[in-house]
Amino acid sequence: MSALRSVLFYIGYFAGIVFFGVLFGPIAAFLPLRRRFALLNSYNRFAVLWLKWTCGVRYKVEYQAPLPKGTFVMLSNHQSEWETLYLQLITSPVCTVLKKELLSLPIFGWALRLLNPIPLDRSNPSAALRAVISEGGERLKSGLSILIFPEGTRVEPGRRRRFNKSGALIASNAGVPVVPIAHNAGDCWPGKTFIKRPGTITVVIGAPIHANGRSAKEVIQEVERWSDEQLMRISRDYAPPK
Repeated sequence: MSALRSVLFYIGYFAGIVFFGVLFGPIAAFLPLRRRFALLNSYNRFAVLWLKWTCGVRYKVEYQAPLPKGTFVMLSNHQSEWETLYLQLITSPVCTVLKKELLSLPIFGWALRLLNPIPLDRSNPSAALRAVISEGGERLKSGLSILIFPEGTRVEPGRRRRFNKSGALIASNAGVPVVPIAHNAGDCWPGKTFIKRPGTITVVIGAPIHANGRSAKEVIQEVERWSDEQLMRISRDYAPPK
């Protein structure tokens, strides 16, 4: 039954990309940035709701403090595609750091380009880091908050990779706060199988972490400590990195 429900989900998932991309993409290209985000993120809302209807995957969000006023940098663990959809809806507009290959995908990639993401060239890590820091600062100045997955790739549920410092560097250089985010989306949407498991995803949005005047190393270590505490609480079996 889970396999059949997952197949049904993916039929709607990909059909939605085509429908929303073809219908809204040309319109969005002529809209101001904030309205463009609102229009194109209607697909994200559809996908999250469609997952609930077809596979019984729900979610709950715990806010430990209100989001900051003004721009900020969100740092989240990365387990599945679910958080890449849902976290776009936390605040708007938001700029996501993502692998540049996604921008070449038909329809989906074209729509992504309209959202002013920061493409990451993983074939040249040092140049990619410099580009992310430079472009991240520019996005913040233009009024965009930033979403980064500092593990750099999806990690299986119950695990976490060391966070890279790029997001903390951007926040420290710009003097904006970091908002840490932890979730267990991989329990319901595993990264290595198409099967979706019914259940409730817990998303914890932490209190803003002050980055102005602090080193990126100090900031990212605080984010990691907080993430470990939350993942240990919300995950089935959590083993922090040694």
